[in-house]
Amino acid sequence: MNRRETRWLADIESRCDGVRDGRVLVACSGGGDSIALLSFLWSIRRNLGLELVVAHAHHGLRPEADDEAEFVRALCRSGDLDLVEAGLDVKAHAAATGQGLETAARELRWSWLGAQARSFGALAVATGHTLDDHTETVMVRLARGGGARCLTPLPPRQGLRWSPLIQARRADLRAYLEAKGLAWKEDSSNLEPFTPRNRWRKLLEPMRSEAPALDGHLWETHLQVAELAAFRDRQVDAWRGARWQAGPGGLHLARGWEEPDLRWVLDAAFTELGWPREAALLRDLAAWLLPHLGRRPGKPKTWGGWRLAAAGEGSPEPRRDPLFPWSLTRY
Repeated sequence: MNRRETRWLADIESRCDGVRDGRVLVACSGGGDSIALLSFLWSIRRNLGLELVVAHAHHGLRPEADDEAEFVRALCRSGDLDLVEAGLDVKAHAAATGQGLETAARELRWSWLGAQARSFGALAVATGHTLDDHTETVMVRLARGGGARCLTPLPPRQGLRWSPLIQARRADLRAYLEAKGLAWKEDSSNLEPFTPRNRWRKLLEPMRSEAPALDGHLWETHLQVAELAAFRDRQVDAWRGARWQAGPGGLHLARGWEEPDLRWVLDAAFTELGWPREAALLRDLAAWLLPHLGRRPGKPKTWGGWRLAAAGEGSPEPRRDPLFPWSLTRY
């Protein structure tokens, strides 16, 4: 192994990705990221006890797609690698579902990859996602208003998907390929500004010139945010049954809350109840609830489609619960 492969393998082991001793389906488009992924996994396959099968999906959207498919075939022949291929009718799927081409392609591709992984008994589907992809995803999510959940890292392992190079920069992958004398095919659509990700990719170039360590610092920040989020979730769960309870009758609450604690509980409870939980709504609702929850229940209170009343009020035989005197419902 060279020094990059050693470092990337150390990342996998320190993250405890959990992919070891089994078959892995390697998604390979022929682009630089996926060729680097395939080369890297081939180099470390004995370290992790992996058997590799390459998967290539032809989306039928670009003239050069035929050349890319043949490029992947030739690569697999030269390396004596098993290859599975599929021709996906993305345009027909997009027309049938009303989706954009990018969404339709991703849906069809992952449906096929998942089926192939199950057919081969694969532990995971390896993808060439990089640290650059992570940064781009975060910026897209932040622009859409995703709140604190934007500041959690893309998981290296999510279901079948495994991104072993998620902590590697895209430029490092290109340097790695050049050092090994490996060719790849550039996807020209990555330069077209028709997706938010592609537009952010362009915007991030000058930002990285100003702050070369931007991606690494962002990843570390996200790891710390993920740790804090996990601590918050454990705390909220510890309060369940003692300070709050969600069920058919709505959200039942004890008296006496601090604003952040109440907002965390609202977020968790609303997730269970299927209620809307936009960050601004939770913040405003918590501010409205706080003064009422500090008092004994009186007449029902209403605000913007929400009703706060004494627990059990309105039922044929109302019972007062000393633990949860208040109930929040939607109307």
